[in-house]
Amino acid sequence: MNYELSKRIEWLDAMRGFTMILVVAYHVAQFGFVENEKTSAALPFLVLFRMPLFFFVSGFLAYKANFVWNLKNTIPLVLKKLHVQIIPAIIFLCIFIVFKSKHSFWDGLLNALKSPTKDGYWFTWVLLQMFLIYYVISIAAHCLGIRSEKLKVKNDEGEEICHSSLQVRGWGWVFWLSVWILSIVAYETLYLPKQFSYHKAHFFAYTSLIQTIRFMQFFLLGNIVHRYWDRIQKLFDSVWFFPLVATLALVCCADIFRLHTLKFAWTNLPRTTAMYTLLLMVVMFFRYNKKWFTTEHALGRALQYTGQRTLDVYLLHFLLIPSMPFIGTWLNAHHPNFLIDLLLSIGVALPIVAVCLLISHILHTSPVLGKFLFGK
Repeated sequence: MNYELSKRIEWLDAMRGFTMILVVAYHVAQFGFVENEKTSAALPFLVLFRMPLFFFVSGFLAYKANFVWNLKNTIPLVLKKLHVQIIPAIIFLCIFIVFKSKHSFWDGLLNALKSPTKDGYWFTWVLLQMFLIYYVISIAAHCLGIRSEKLKVKNDEGEEICHSSLQVRGWGWVFWLSVWILSIVAYETLYLPKQFSYHKAHFFAYTSLIQTIRFMQFFLLGNIVHRYWDRIQKLFDSVWFFPLVATLALVCCADIFRLHTLKFAWTNLPRTTAMYTLLLMVVMFFRYNKKWFTTEHALGRALQYTGQRTLDVYLLHFLLIPSMPFIGTWLNAHHPNFLIDLLLSIGVALPIVAVCLLISHILHTSPVLGKFLFGK
């Protein structure tokens, strides 16, 4: 594995912090300005890649090169994830319902549980499902003897050598590529209502499994990118790859927002391509300009700190979004302007993120509260 990935990756933390700011900006526009994707100029664009980026990073970090995927090693991981992903979300959902809901507590809680988005607190629950699915797949791959990299073992003299069996070298990429393709197929079924209606069952709303189906592909993409990082870097550094990705992103966004040349089920093709290409452009930008995002630069320190506290910001920010529907009314009354819409959303989001980080810092003064509320 590349040395760059053997320690904390500064640009990746910074990119996660950047993505968290976009998430808060989206919610400011949605809940604070009371805009929607039909009237807003910024929301339809942000929604294409903000959550895919988050799940991409989660999948990237979930890969453990030297981890042995068996039940003995995996059960502690599952128990840790159950605590981190469930308890904090339940606590802050209840706080949100008490202070923000227009209904009684029990009615608000019931309405939240019925919704696949859980009043906004769906992310941690869906991420838990992704981790559990990934663990099962990893255990299955381990049982089949499938590995993505050469397995390092020691010979009788204590020297480190690489195992070179056909299973180790030949089938790892086929296995993980197949799993990723299956996740894309499952996602596409959500947009073929005549052929597939299974996801309309109440079960998929209560469990938020529909969100898992929608975003699992990006978790797996991040995992695959980390798994084959040395090869992916060469692809990123090639002279043709970024121009190709940027061109595809431009064409697809033009079709989504202006041209509308593809009809019915095919309309999801440019949307899906735009999600992938915009995601890759952000990843390549942060990697290529990683010197900007080190702790030696103020921007890097700020984004990294935010990136290391994304769960804290995510859980807290719903409580701090101000109600400013007059801004949305003003934006809708004038011709939608992407730049103004985006800058206003980010302008309100930044102080919200700052206050979230301050509250998080105060709460982390108590190790018990830090662990109980944020799993740390």
